[in-house]
Amino acid sequence: MSGHSKWNNIKGRKEKSDAERSKMFTKVGREIMVAVKEGGSNPDTNNKLKMAIARARQVNMPNDRINGIIKKNSSTDNSNFVEQVYEGYGVGGVAVVVKCFTDNKNRTSSDVKYAFDKFGGSLGSTGCVSYMFDNKGVVVVEKNDKFDSDTAFTIALDNNAQDCEDEDVFTIYTEANASVVNDLVSAFETAGYTVLDSGVEMIPQNYITLNAQQLETFNKMIDKLNDSDDVIDVTHNLEENDD
Repeated sequence: MSGHSKWNNIKGRKEKSDAERSKMFTKVGREIMVAVKEGGSNPDTNNKLKMAIARARQVNMPNDRINGIIKKNSSTDNSNFVEQVYEGYGVGGVAVVVKCFTDNKNRTSSDVKYAFDKFGGSLGSTGCVSYMFDNKGVVVVEKNDKFDSDTAFTIALDNNAQDCEDEDVFTIYTEANASVVNDLVSAFETAGYTVLDSGVEMIPQNYITLNAQQLETFNKMIDKLNDSDDVIDVTHNLEENDD
């Protein structure tokens, strides 16, 4: 899976501006909300919630805010919220999958379509690009002064890793299962390592490169999509630079 350079810049998440951090908290909060709706408010019995809480902590969301979201959504009827997934192509033929959680499908569909249309993309039908991705569990570990590659590989292999990348960060790929991802996170944290990110992700099978002008347009589309509070995650197969 070498080339999945998305993770190489992940430490920048901890250096976001207040506005960007607030937006990130909103999206992670939606993940927690979805998890509570689907499996209840106890992370010991809800692996998806446990994974969402781990993500929230990785972006430095305060515990009282995490607990407040869980409490609010365990006592609130969120039955009018549904998950929506949109697929299409950005400029230059980059495959894009947009995952949303919304209480107003018309609003969300309109927002997503506008972003694609405005920046040279085209929204397609369900399944038109998702076949180009593999669902994988992903755990990203910081390579700090205490990091040891041999030990990290051993921990990964002992906890059902399928593949590892030892680059700017140490990335472990495993099956797309929240319980397996949570076990990997626990194993690395117990060993004293810092987990930068974790979750179940769509990993591109192949990557596309863009010229400078196309890249500028594509990034504007991604920014526009992420401006929507309904959007939880945007996945694509653009070959990202490490700068």
